[in-house]
Amino acid sequence: MKDLIGSHDLLFVTLDTLRYDVAAELAAAGRTPNLARALPGGTWERRHSPASFTYAAHQAFFAGFLPTPPGPGPHPRLFAAAFPGSESTTEDTWVFEAPDVVTALAGAGYHTICVGGVGFFNPNSPLGAVLPGLFAEAHWEPGFGVTAPNCFEAQLDRVATVVPAVPDGQPLFLFVNVAAMHQPNRHYLPGAERDSRDSHAAALEYVDRHIGRLFALVTARSRPCLVVLCADHGTAYGEDGHTGHRFGHEVVWTVPYAQFVLTPGEWGKPGDWE
Repeated sequence: MKDLIGSHDLLFVTLDTLRYDVAAELAAAGRTPNLARALPGGTWERRHSPASFTYAAHQAFFAGFLPTPPGPGPHPRLFAAAFPGSESTTEDTWVFEAPDVVTALAGAGYHTICVGGVGFFNPNSPLGAVLPGLFAEAHWEPGFGVTAPNCFEAQLDRVATVVPAVPDGQPLFLFVNVAAMHQPNRHYLPGAERDSRDSHAAALEYVDRHIGRLFALVTARSRPCLVVLCADHGTAYGEDGHTGHRFGHEVVWTVPYAQFVLTPGEWGKPGDWE
């Protein structure tokens, strides 16, 4: 990553609460064709999250602790806040003298934008203001949140407004937290009366139908774009008696991960996806 700073835009998308097993099954079955088109080899990488709920996971992510491969480490990190004794930084890691990557990218000349989703990006409380407060520009409204069936489309409408306003000569760091997979998600499965693994999958299909627009928006600029796409944690739907997350369980810790570079114009015009 360190060789791309300044020359590439950066897009970091967290698909909040998305389970690895569901994401992998849908990709293999051809049910998420737009994501499969973007993913290297058309498949998700299986990784482990550093935390079991949104706030803790994102604090770790922004410090450089992205989801790690499940095998024995240490695993080299893409970027990292400098601190003594780190064993997972290598010559390929972008190491910065800042507490988080958002601050570091701003110092490198990037315009930083957050388009939040779940409640930890709602700035109307002191806690909800912490993560958005890292960014030069932060956006959240109830229509981006977990109870809004069209939440991702509403976020993309905002992205379509804010990204073109960034001068083409200035690099961009865009962060989007997508809330659709988080409970409640039964509204994505017609006739469902409760949240389930199936409605979780239907929520991912909803996101897939629209994610091409996000890729088109970031590739409408003149720079190539490095994309990091992952879940912050998974969630349980009755496994071993568990429901939800913020506890240690395989379906919570195991998340889908991908990173890739998009080239300008690769995903067509944003209007093609509306």
